[in-house]
Amino acid sequence: MDYIRISAKTVADAIIEASIQLETSSDNIEYEVIEAGSSGFFGIGSKQAVISVRKKREYSSDLDLMEDTIIKDKIIKEKKSEVKKSEVKKEALNTVKEAEKPIDKVETIKTAVEFIEKTCKAMNVNVVVKAEFDEENNLNADMSGNDMGILIGKRGQTLDALQYLTSLVVNKGKASYIRVKLDTENYRLRRKETLESLAKNIASKVKRTRRPVFLEPMNPYERRVIHSTLQNDPYVSTHSEGEEPYRKVVVTLKK
Repeated sequence: MDYIRISAKTVADAIIEASIQLETSSDNIEYEVIEAGSSGFFGIGSKQAVISVRKKREYSSDLDLMEDTIIKDKIIKEKKSEVKKSEVKKEALNTVKEAEKPIDKVETIKTAVEFIEKTCKAMNVNVVVKAEFDEENNLNADMSGNDMGILIGKRGQTLDALQYLTSLVVNKGKASYIRVKLDTENYRLRRKETLESLAKNIASKVKRTRRPVFLEPMNPYERRVIHSTLQNDPYVSTHSEGEEPYRKVVVTLKK
């Protein structure tokens, strides 16, 4: 049966009127409210309620009822799916638009330098910070001053922590990620060379003793240096064991 429109003072009145016109009870109709209606201000500007209504379908069998229910559920799911797809598409477009916004390099450098200087000052260390973007849009910051050993810390742990915090500050609210590299007194290069030398010495020891060697716990970057240094060695292999921050590299003889 097709839907008909019923107007009345209220939705309740419209339902009663629909029951009369369709010659059935109110619980045997299905309707959709088109206009809820309003009483206006002292009757001025009042609007009637409008509903679209029809008599409920009479099913000849339980199978017909089940079929109709399945069809209705499918329609509802399809509508929800379309809404969800639309929301996902909208979110994706917004993300793309944000990512396409050019990085304000001057402002980013200023933010990084100010944060590093204030943090170091809180540690009673005065530094001069020089920062710039490289060709790959990485932000490289270099600190100089007295007592830089304090900022490096044991095996570079303090330097790594300061680099991590600077990265958080720089990337706050950014759609695209900016990689931050923080260094002082050329520590990063010197540490890399030390690790490469260590890896080769350990490999020689493993070949000589034919026993595995467990290195001290290292951060992910330092472990990668060890793995990279020995990846082409035909006699030894490397792997990592343990959980952060105690994860370590193990050098073993190839079978």
